[in-house]
Amino acid sequence: MGLPQSGLWVKKLWVLLEVAVHVVVGKVLLILFPDRVKRNILAMGEKTGMTRNPHFSHDNWIPTFFSTQYFWFVLKVRWQRLEDTTELGGLNWRGRDGSEVGWVELDVKAGED
Repeated sequence: MGLPQSGLWVKKLWVLLEVAVHVVVGKVLLILFPDRVKRNILAMGEKTGMTRNPHFSHDNWIPTFFSTQYFWFVLKVRWQRLEDTTELGGLNWRGRDGSEVGWVELDVKAGED
């Protein structure tokens, strides 16, 4: 069934504020300390393999962090996660119109370590 409508609205508002603060703080840090932010993002990219791709230059993609497009993408993903529901034995997710998009069976046995 998911969260009650009022609970979902409050959580969406909280996520909006949280993402907005992260983007604003990130943008301020990017302006004040560009070299340090660049080093941190490149260090995170080393863990994921992002920086090993020869087609991407850090000058092209570091400025996209903390942009308005980044803000809307992260907000959309975080809001969608709030609307997804889990049930014993599977995961159910819904589309924008509320219709069921898919169901995934999970092989979970309760009580096993």
